[in-house]
Amino acid sequence: MSDLTLPAEVRTEFGKGAARRARREDKIPAVIYGHGADPIHVLLPSKATTLALRTSNALLTLDVEGEKHLALAKYVVRNPLKRIVEHLDLLTVRSGEKVTVDVYIHVEGELAPGAVMNLEHNSVEVEAEATHLPDSLTVNVEGRTVGEHIHASDIVLPKGVTLLIEADTLIVNISEPTVQDLGEDDGETVAEGDVVAASGEKSEEGE
Repeated sequence: MSDLTLPAEVRTEFGKGAARRARREDKIPAVIYGHGADPIHVLLPSKATTLALRTSNALLTLDVEGEKHLALAKYVVRNPLKRIVEHLDLLTVRSGEKVTVDVYIHVEGELAPGAVMNLEHNSVEVEAEATHLPDSLTVNVEGRTVGEHIHASDIVLPKGVTLLIEADTLIVNISEPTVQDLGEDDGETVAEGDVVAASGEKSEEGE
């Protein structure tokens, strides 16, 4: 969770042209909504906002011309090539209010020899207080052997966090390594006169 306060400038120009101008000025167009209030269209500082969004489920304090808003980044639009943030949808929240978010699964530990791990779900949906959202949930696979499974019910949740998916949802599957069948040697040999040259053409005798 980020405790960073970002200055937010009220946006009065709209459309693709205005958005491009804002980005050239290192500002990110964003909209703040929630609690039945009218949406607030703002511009946020690009560098500081991008750094804050490196944290999963970042909680931001926005200073909109002297008025503070606590908000969650709910929808982030990134440039597919440059990966820079181009637009943000921010959900306003209150301290103590519970919200629903997806939290990434972090796997730690070393499996038993001869076992491999398949992560079936890299995130789970939970409910938690907006000001106490976990960045990730840890699953320990230390010593796990082939045939073992880790379900959602096995995840240790922080206090105040409630799992919102079925308890028997498979999170991690421990299995044997997959061996690719390359087939058997057909026993054929290459005659000396049929040696293929580096160019891909058959060599001629006497060369």
